[in-house]
Amino acid sequence: MSNPILATETFCFTKEQRLLTPAAFREVFDAPERKLHQSHLMAFVRSNTLEQPRVGMAITKRKVPTAVSRNLVKRLIRENFRKQADNLENKDIVFIVKKSIKGLENKELIKEINNIFKKIEKK
Repeated sequence: MSNPILATETFCFTKEQRLLTPAAFREVFDAPERKLHQSHLMAFVRSNTLEQPRVGMAITKRKVPTAVSRNLVKRLIRENFRKQADNLENKDIVFIVKKSIKGLENKELIKEINNIFKKIEKK
């Protein structure tokens, strides 16, 4: 089994850093400690008992209709999480899209993702 500390030092995105099961998502959605809002994105944050933060994404077809766009959003979230994971406490974070990102530039989307991670780091 991989060492979670080693994963963050090498900036890898391991399976242990993902929310995988519906039960894990439900825990975060049912009792979040914080809800962080941006104009297009929202993050539910809850502490976990593990030694590392984990991230999950619930990107729906209704808000982001094309698979290419959904995958882009997920890639950007994963990449920013991977870079900032060692600055985050032991939290479970679930991202959702609040409103359509059609016409939104990648720079603006990255800025919203970074703003959410900065808010998580501050607390």
